[in-house]
Amino acid sequence: MRAVPLRFLLPVVLFAFPACRAPSEDGAAAPSVSGAVVTRTGDRPACLDASPLRQALFGDLHVHTSFSFDAAANSTGATPADAYRFAKGESIPFWPVGEDGAPAGSITIDRPLDFVAVTDHGEFLGERSLCRDPESPRYDSEFCTEFRSNQRTGMQMLGAVITTETPSRIEELCGEDGSLCLEWAKSPWEAIIEAAEDAYDRTEACSFTTFVGYEYTGTPGISNYHRNVIFRGAEVPDLPVSYVDAPTDSLLWQGLDDVCGEGTARPGCDYLTIPHNSNLANGRMAPYRGLDTTLESRRAYAEKRLEREPIIEIFQHKGGSECVNGLSSVFAEPDELCGVEAVRVLGRDETVQSLLAGETTLRTEECPEGENGNQGMLGAGCVDRTDFVRSALVVGLEEEMETGLNPVKLGIIASTDTHTATPGAVAEEDWRGAVSVEQTPGERLQPGLLTSGIDGNPGGLAGVWAVENSRDAIFEAMERREVFGTSGPRIRPRFFGGWDYSANLCDQPDLLEQAYAGGVPMGGDLTGAGDGATPTLLAFAARDPADDAGLLQQLQLIKGWVDADGTGHTRVIPVAGSPDNGASVDPATGERSGDGHDSLCTVYRDEDFDPGLHAYYYLRVVENPSLRWSWHDCQRLAPENRPAVCSDGSYPESIQEMAWTSPIWFRPE
Repeated sequence: MRAVPLRFLLPVVLFAFPACRAPSEDGAAAPSVSGAVVTRTGDRPACLDASPLRQALFGDLHVHTSFSFDAAANSTGATPADAYRFAKGESIPFWPVGEDGAPAGSITIDRPLDFVAVTDHGEFLGERSLCRDPESPRYDSEFCTEFRSNQRTGMQMLGAVITTETPSRIEELCGEDGSLCLEWAKSPWEAIIEAAEDAYDRTEACSFTTFVGYEYTGTPGISNYHRNVIFRGAEVPDLPVSYVDAPTDSLLWQGLDDVCGEGTARPGCDYLTIPHNSNLANGRMAPYRGLDTTLESRRAYAEKRLEREPIIEIFQHKGGSECVNGLSSVFAEPDELCGVEAVRVLGRDETVQSLLAGETTLRTEECPEGENGNQGMLGAGCVDRTDFVRSALVVGLEEEMETGLNPVKLGIIASTDTHTATPGAVAEEDWRGAVSVEQTPGERLQPGLLTSGIDGNPGGLAGVWAVENSRDAIFEAMERREVFGTSGPRIRPRFFGGWDYSANLCDQPDLLEQAYAGGVPMGGDLTGAGDGATPTLLAFAARDPADDAGLLQQLQLIKGWVDADGTGHTRVIPVAGSPDNGASVDPATGERSGDGHDSLCTVYRDEDFDPGLHAYYYLRVVENPSLRWSWHDCQRLAPENRPAVCSDGSYPESIQEMAWTSPIWFRPE
C-alpha cells in the first residue's frame, strides 16, 4: 500500500493525458478525444475539457420540487428551474416561510454540481395541477378543497393510490377513464422538460448537464418499490409511464419501450431506471415480481433488467442501503459501518410514526423466505436480503448460477432525494432539511414521518467517470456502470480488476493507462482467468479537495461469493490505511484530529480466489470521523431547548463519511 500525494493523484485522475489514446475495456486502444470516444445523439460540440481516461463528475439524480405532490418545496414554490439554478450555484428562496406564506429565507449550495436530474413523481402531475390551479375544472371540488387544507392530508389522499398492488386513478378527480388527470399532467411535464433543456450547457464549455427524468413511485403495502427514470436526451415520451400505468418493474420497461425507441413515435428516445431506498422495500425489490419463475421467464426478465437498469442508489436522506448485520441467509462477519445512517436494524424495536395508526412499536425481523413485508416506508416491517445492495448482489450471483444471467448486476450511485428542490445540499454543518416539518433545528431533531427528522440525513452524491460533462458521456458511464456514490463528500475513488497488475503500479505515472490496458474498471466483468490466475485489484481514492473536508482513514474491499455448497458469503477486507489511526472529532468545536490521508492507493491480490466460484468485489472508502448534522443542530439550540437526543446517546455525535464504487464481477468460464 502506498499513500499517493494528492497533488499527484488528482491531476492524473481528472485531467489525465487528454491527447493520448487510452485502452478500452477489452484491451484494445480506444480512440482519442477527437474520435468516437462518446456516441453523440444530439447536435452539440465536443467538450473542451475531455479525457479518454475519464474524469470524475458529481451530481444528483434524485430531486423533487413543488411539482411533486408530497414535496416540502410546495411551501416555498421552488420549481424545476429553481432546482437547476441552485445546483449551478445560485441562491433560491427557502425556509422559513413568512406570515404571508412566502419564503423569507434563501439557500445556496456550497459548490456547484456537474449534473442533475429533477425527478418529480410521475404519478400525480395532473392531480396536483387540478387541485392547485384555480383555473382547473376540479379546483373547487370537495376533494381538492380537502387536499389543500393540509399538506399531510393532501399527501395521504393521493398517496393511498400507490400503496395498493392494483392502483387506479381517483374517479372523483380524474373522471371515469382517468383522462382528465392525464390531460392536466401535460403542462407540468412540458415544464419539467423545458427546465432541463434551458439549463443544459450545450456549449463546448460543458459546465453543467441536465437530464429529463421522473420518479416511478410504486409503494405497495407501504413498501418501497420506487425507481427514477432518466432519459438520455430531449426525446422523451408525451407523459411519464407511472406506477398507475405499470405496477411492476417489467411492465414499466415494457411501457417505456412501447413509447420510446425504434419503431415508436420517439425513435431517438433512450432511458434507464434506477431503484432507490431498497432498505425500505420489505423484500419487494427481489427479481421477478409479478412474473412466473420458469427458466424462460427469469432469463427474459434478467435480459431486460441488464439492458435498462444498470445501477442502484445505495445512499440518500432516508438512510443507507449498503448492508445490514444479522442476516441468516448470507454468511458474514458483523460490519460496524453498516450502522452508519441505518434506519433498518435487525432485532431492534422501532417506534414508527404512521400516517394512519399514529405511533406504533414494531420489532424488525428477517422476512420469511419467499414472503414480503409491509410498512418499510415507515421504517417498519421485515427485512429481506434483497433490501441491501451487498446481499442483493449475492442473490444475483445465485441466480446467474441457475439461469446463466445475473438480474442483480447493479452499479452503485447515491443521491439526496431532496424534496426541497436543493440538489446536492449535503453539507452536514448546514443541512436545512429535505422534507416537510424539517424547517428548524427543533423540528429536524424530532422523530419524523417516512424515516425523516432525526432518523434522516442530508443524503449523498452520484459520481461518474465520464469522458466529458455531457448527456451522452454521463449516460454511457451509467450504462457501463463506471459510477460510484458518496455519502456527501466529493471523494474520488477508482477501482480496477485484472490478472497481472504489478505490485508497484501505484508508483507509476501512467497507472491509469496501465489499469485500463491490463484489466477492467468498476462496473466491468473480469474474464479470461488462466490456470493459477489470481484477481489483482487496483484500488485508490483521493479525498474531497475542499479545504475543510476530512482526510481518508482507510480503503476496504468488499467481496461477495457463493461457495460450492450454494451458500452466499460476504467479507470486508481492509486493504489500505487503518481504522486504528487515532482519528476523532471534538463535539464542542467540530475540529478533527488524528492521522489521515489525502489519498490512498494499493494493489491487492486475492489469494483466497477460487476460479470455480461466482464472485464480485467493490471498494468502500472511509473518511476520518466528523460531526453528524444533528449535533450541529443541537449546538444551535439553547441548552434548555435541546431535545433528549442531544444528550442521551441514542444518536451518534459523529459519523464516518464514505464512498462506494460499482462492483467488478467474476464469472467462471
